[in-house]
This record gives sequence, structure tokens and C-alpha cells, in this order.
Amino acid sequence: MRRTVLATALLLAGCATEPGPGTPRTVGQVDLVRYEGVWFEAARFPTSFQDSARVRCEEVSATYARRPDGRVSVVNRCNNALDGGAERVAEGVARSASPGNDRLRVSFFWPFFGDYWVIGLEPDYRWAVVGAPGRDYLWILSRERAMSDADYAAAVAIAAREGFDTSRLRRTRQGG
Repeated sequence: MRRTVLATALLLAGCATEPGPGTPRTVGQVDLVRYEGVWFEAARFPTSFQDSARVRCEEVSATYARRPDGRVSVVNRCNNALDGGAERVAEGVARSASPGNDRLRVSFFWPFFGDYWVIGLEPDYRWAVVGAPGRDYLWILSRERAMSDADYAAAVAIAAREGFDTSRLRRTRQGG
């Protein structure tokens, strides 16, 4: 089955959370045209759908593309290091949940949606920090397979500023 548990990341994030006191701040504005394309995972909080007794996702990427209906297609890929590098693919769809497109709702299994909040975004869209309002999920994404140490440190600092326990971050092995 091509659709994998990898896709449940945002499903597990639960119901939508409205911004308010105690929730992470988002970037305010995301240009979805500039956000399109391939992003490589530089680091993540370990999750059951990417890290378990049967799965260790490496070479993780996410590809975003605008759809004619205004939503965004999402294709997540990884190679399972515990299964000889077998590729795992999950396809989903996202819709904006804020006027600035910095809070998205993503579904890999309709009708369930999870939160995808952009809490950090480099001005040239070279890297992004994405989390959930409950601070239980966090990803650092880069346009390049190898993220510079300075960019990684800046992304981690944003996550820490927004109350994420950055000691939980694990760097993602990227090939190529």
C-alpha cells in the first residue's frame, strides 16, 4: 500500500487550534506560489509515523503544488532505512486556514485534517520551520538537501523562541 502512516503526521495533530495566548506565533504571510516545490527535511521531532520499530524515515522530502481549486497538493516521500531503503509515499491536500496562508489545514485521510503552522520562514524561502500549535510536532525544512549550520541554528532559535523543546529535534539523513 503506497499510502503510508507517514501521512498521518498532521492527522495526529488533532483538531484545528485557533491562535491565542500560549500558541506559537506564525510568520503572518506565506506566498504559496513561492512556497511551491520541493522541500527537504533537515530535522524533525521523532514521530510514530516516521520513527518506530518498523520505520526510520531518511531522505525525507515534501513537494507542494497549487491546485486549480485553490488548495495545495502535498506529496511526502521518505526512504525507510529499516526496510532496505524502500520508498514510502503519502499524498494529501492542504487548504489555508488564515488570511496570510501561514496556518494550513492538511489532510491525508479525508475527512481528518491537522494543523500545519509556518512559524519561521527565511525571506528568500530557502528554509522554513513548521509546527503544530500544541508544540508536539516540529519540522525544519530546507530547499537544499544540506542546510548550512548557520541557517539550521537560525531555524532552531525560532522554534525555541516559540516554546518548542528543541532538544527533541533529530537531524534527518539526506542522501545525494
